[in-house]
Amino acid sequence: MLAKNIDEVIHRLEQIVDDTTSRKDPLGIFALVYLGVTKSVKEDVQRNVFQDGPRMERLDVVFANRFILAYDAYRASQPCTQAWLTAFNAAKRFDLLVLQHLLMGMNAHINLDLGIAAAATVEPAELPRLEADFNKINELLVAKIDEMQDRLCKVSPLLFLLDWCGKRTDERFAEFSLVQARSSAWRAANRLSKLSPEDQALDINELDGYVALLNKVITSPGVVFGAVVRFVKWFEVKDVGRVLALLRD
Repeated sequence: MLAKNIDEVIHRLEQIVDDTTSRKDPLGIFALVYLGVTKSVKEDVQRNVFQDGPRMERLDVVFANRFILAYDAYRASQPCTQAWLTAFNAAKRFDLLVLQHLLMGMNAHINLDLGIAAAATVEPAELPRLEADFNKINELLVAKIDEMQDRLCKVSPLLFLLDWCGKRTDERFAEFSLVQARSSAWRAANRLSKLSPEDQALDINELDGYVALLNKVITSPGVVFGAVVRFVKWFEVKDVGRVLALLRD
């Protein structure tokens, strides 16, 4: 069932978190983080942080419904986008880090869904006026990074080894990746807004394949980095219910 406003989005995400928690399903990892971000967006709309609060709520709803529809379709064994299919199928694997599950959800939702949602929220001529508020979301998401880092370290105490291996801090990497992903989404929104429905479908299909490929890279990081991932995984909390509880605290 599609959400009609941000309160319904929050309700549906809470249902998904409860559903995945009851089944100890790793799909709840992204859903739980997304729920927190959505609540923050609602607060910012209420505090008049955005130039156009109602428009931002519309974007939030269109954006969230793409995840909700994909989740419902997958649970009903119905087709969904390649990007979400790779993320959902990966939840059946128990050799992946909590961070990998989270990154796959973020990749599918930001690199694929966000640009599509932005283009669908407003008329093409109005899209430039959306950009300032669109970019304000970057600030909100980046502000969440430190908080999430602390929670992830409760679940995965050796996560710092990935910093060492990657020669960068988690915070810098997360902020850079997030901002770059949203910049790509904005370019996709501008591109899609200029296309006919038929050409939009072709463009989205191509983008979907690219994002699905990125998810496969997240699950197969290479020989050296993969060895570090396996070592970090050995010391990570294994029980998904406990993982979700720690991320929620």
